[in-house]
Amino acid sequence: MINKETIISKDMFAPAHIDPSKSEKIAKPSLNFWQDSWLRVRKNKGAVISLAILAVVILMAFVGPLITPYEYSDQNTKHNNLPPRIQGLENISWLPFDGTLERRNGTEYNAYEVRKIDAYYWFGTDSLGRDLFARVWKGTQISLLIAFLAALIDMIIGVTYGAVSGYLGGKVDSFMQRIIEILVGIPNLIIVVLMIMVLKPGIIPIVIALTITGWTSMARVVRAQVLKFKNQEFVLAAKTLGASDSSIVFKHMIPNMFGVIIINTMFSIPNAIFFEAFLSFIGLGLQEPHASLGSLVDDGFKSMIAFPYQMIIPSIMIALIMVCFNLVADGLRDALDPKMRD
Repeated sequence: MINKETIISKDMFAPAHIDPSKSEKIAKPSLNFWQDSWLRVRKNKGAVISLAILAVVILMAFVGPLITPYEYSDQNTKHNNLPPRIQGLENISWLPFDGTLERRNGTEYNAYEVRKIDAYYWFGTDSLGRDLFARVWKGTQISLLIAFLAALIDMIIGVTYGAVSGYLGGKVDSFMQRIIEILVGIPNLIIVVLMIMVLKPGIIPIVIALTITGWTSMARVVRAQVLKFKNQEFVLAAKTLGASDSSIVFKHMIPNMFGVIIINTMFSIPNAIFFEAFLSFIGLGLQEPHASLGSLVDDGFKSMIAFPYQMIIPSIMIALIMVCFNLVADGLRDALDPKMRD
């Protein structure tokens, strides 16, 4: 309610000061696409934490085998099936690093004291007395190598195939898509198993087997993007200026779909890790003395009841790597995909 005795005059107001030089000043700093995407990734706590964990895992995959005095392939049958034991943590009863095992009747005993072994194996040993700490990190190194190689080859073949198919169109596109449909229609596991049986087990045959059909999803995504870009203004302008077809595809179109390519590549890495682990678990992976996470799980599965740590530790590593890669891929999708932005 307005008071009738209040008198409003022009002396009660003052004009706002306006600086013409600052009228067009932008308060927020100008960011390009990648800077803005990185800021969005940083807001995703799950992606940031997963990225940090992956950095540690990748670092340990190369450093881990070097910080232990035991080689991953050295056998010492006198020290076989020893449980994890770590200096400084062996006296903490609630941690599983005190070197104790459980008998069938439920009683516990210290395997190191009973067998009079004055040594420390941080992750224990396997049935041949090999250090599991060195073998787990060496296996992580090989599994990551296979996954990254498979993802890189999938990206190269898929991007090239999809871009050519989408850009040329017509009968060429129809023929190339029928090839993809034939490959997708054959069960992937059958193709991979046949390839491994024909070739000698090793890193290169496993990578080849994983990439036979792995590139098809990337090719379909890239083809869809090329079909969307083909009639847009920047492509028509490049054609008008006389740019060649290869220049239009690889210099103009593909740089505009880097986000989609990165996202699909990140999702293909954990799939390759899981498939490699599966092949090794069924005996079609790397052969002794080489190790991957899948072969370590296979070895630990044989003595899971008596020595569960031999299977649990590499299984945790596989699960950790796959979850972290998926969380990072989710964060990149939210940051790089324009449709996911607010």
